[in-house]
Amino acid sequence: MRNTGLFPKLAMQSIRSNRKFYLPYILALLGDVAAMYIMRALVNDPGVKNITPGRPSGYMYVEIFMQIGMVIALLFSAIFIFYINGFLMKQRKKELGLYNILGMGKRHIAGVLVIETLYIGLAGIGGGIAVGLLLHKLVSLFLHQMLGMPVPFGFYISWSGMVQTAILFAGLLGVTLLLNLNKVRVSKPIELLRSGNVGEREPRTRWLMTALGVITLGAGYYIAVKTQNGVEAIMMYFVAVGLVIIGTYCLFTAVSIFILKALRKNKNFYYKTSHFIGISGMLYRMKQNAVGLANICILCTMVMVMLSGTLSLYMGTAEMVNEQFPGDVNIDVTYYPQPPAGEEADWNPFDDEAMLAVQTRFIADQGFHITGQRTCVDFGFGAGLLPDGSYTTDRFAGTVGAVVTTVTCMTEADYTAVTGKTLDLGPGEIAAYGVKGDELVIHWVVPDDGREVDTSTLPIVQKLASNPDFNPEITQVVTIIVADDAAINDLWAKQAAAYGPENYSQMHWKAYLDVDATEAELEELQSRYQDAIEDSGFYEGTGSWLTSRWNLRSEGEAEAYGLAGGFLFLGMFLGFIFILATVLIIYYKQISEGYEDKERFEIMQKVGLSRAEVKRSIHSQILMVFFLPIVVASIHIVFDFNMVEELLTMFYIHNTALTALCTLGTVLVFFVAYGVVYLLTARTYYKIVERS
Repeated sequence: MRNTGLFPKLAMQSIRSNRKFYLPYILALLGDVAAMYIMRALVNDPGVKNITPGRPSGYMYVEIFMQIGMVIALLFSAIFIFYINGFLMKQRKKELGLYNILGMGKRHIAGVLVIETLYIGLAGIGGGIAVGLLLHKLVSLFLHQMLGMPVPFGFYISWSGMVQTAILFAGLLGVTLLLNLNKVRVSKPIELLRSGNVGEREPRTRWLMTALGVITLGAGYYIAVKTQNGVEAIMMYFVAVGLVIIGTYCLFTAVSIFILKALRKNKNFYYKTSHFIGISGMLYRMKQNAVGLANICILCTMVMVMLSGTLSLYMGTAEMVNEQFPGDVNIDVTYYPQPPAGEEADWNPFDDEAMLAVQTRFIADQGFHITGQRTCVDFGFGAGLLPDGSYTTDRFAGTVGAVVTTVTCMTEADYTAVTGKTLDLGPGEIAAYGVKGDELVIHWVVPDDGREVDTSTLPIVQKLASNPDFNPEITQVVTIIVADDAAINDLWAKQAAAYGPENYSQMHWKAYLDVDATEAELEELQSRYQDAIEDSGFYEGTGSWLTSRWNLRSEGEAEAYGLAGGFLFLGMFLGFIFILATVLIIYYKQISEGYEDKERFEIMQKVGLSRAEVKRSIHSQILMVFFLPIVVASIHIVFDFNMVEELLTMFYIHNTALTALCTLGTVLVFFVAYGVVYLLTARTYYKIVERS
């Protein structure tokens, strides 16, 4: 066969005749390439790098999120391309076998496959880069709007991004081509022709895998439910995810077979036309179906977790900002209530009233009016939770759990100033957040020594539903509200005695000032403040203290929306890719099963099965298989909710109702989209198996 011009014709004819298989593949490849180019272009765009001087971290957010997105998208694209390629080669075994029978050698078939891959690469990679060029500016506009940053002007083309993207995906297609050529090399023509007639044996009930699935899934759920803080969530999240993924595969591979066999034993259920056909068909192909169903379930879970989590973060950003920055100007001064060792001669008690006067006088001297002010004092220390529910300052003792508890103390007057609520605490009484039981017991033990210097037993007269301390809950958190300054000074003295002069805690004086000024005026005010404090006499009369910081709410808000907007954008961007992959996997799965079932349904209609009965049995089978993954994914979401909520506390998000609403909304929208896909695939499946 010397006519090499035949190969391109055969390759093009093959793609055309199998367009229902190849067109979704090319479109998926096109979408992945476009997404990769857009992310690379956003990182390289000089307009993004030079984004306004007031937002020096703006480019950092874009770069970090896009780098993360590119890694995830590339890994996922590789898995997805290999999956679809395997499906396509399975469908074409008869065609390739026929080529061989009709006289084409394996090297000729290899030539056809090489040209097909080139056509697919040109259409998918070239088209993807073209789409990426067209959509880059629109995506850039959307991203910068979410991050609260100005959109850079001009149209940018990333030549390096085009080259890198083309090389990456050409490499992936090259690997699939090598796999396909190896399959052709080792296969025999007669095996290729008979591949569609090779059936699956009835799978045996694998008790070991069933037990493994139950154990790993239960362990993953247990970790997710029992996680108590952000640190635990970070440390254990991927452990829980790994266990749930293993459990999901075992669930669909082994547990599903057990359930199908149990349904088959139920004669009242099994011996109905639709149930008989559906269950018998699924049972004999369950080994093949299980992996596809597990993949769909995991993808659905990933999409819903990403979208609900990032949406909760973005929707809760206003709450995050309000907690972190209660005032337009937020001042934090650290000090010791007693002189450090060796500094007694030069030490003067910190005067919070004088510090407040200095700060407010400076703002007034700059021509601005303070419309509101609040102050509070607190301090915190680390402790370990003992098995009996009490706490010890020897937080790394052998009897203490692995997680350190952060204990924060403040007076009722300061609590009222911050929250506007009163508690009416008596001497020795406390209100507490994060404590179980009716009293708080603290053993003031010298760390690494074991010597107990004192013990405090504090009756809890009121449990607080929310934490009044504006800090992310990255550890287990306890907040104590005491009656007065004498009580808080007593606690500070006891922790100082336990920790010693080198490790005892600092006190924090905080002032939250509302100023009648625009964002630009506040930034100018802060700049003037930085210049003013260069004068050594600026803080005269305020006593001895360690550090003083100014934080503007406007800056914190910009940072918060930049972070939350970046997460949401990445979640939506990757979510779209995952949804596309889920739809295509379902599409290919239904087409594959449709062709496998076609002959069986034709025989059943010939022996008297009506079209209506065929249609009912088809819908019964598709419904049972199709909706199982999303039902299991929804169960995963329910158990994952607590862990996601704990992760959000690290971003100052403590609104359970908001997180639950975002999660529920995401699941409902996904169910609707999933239902639309069901209607489309059911119609395609029915057209294939229905007798004309």
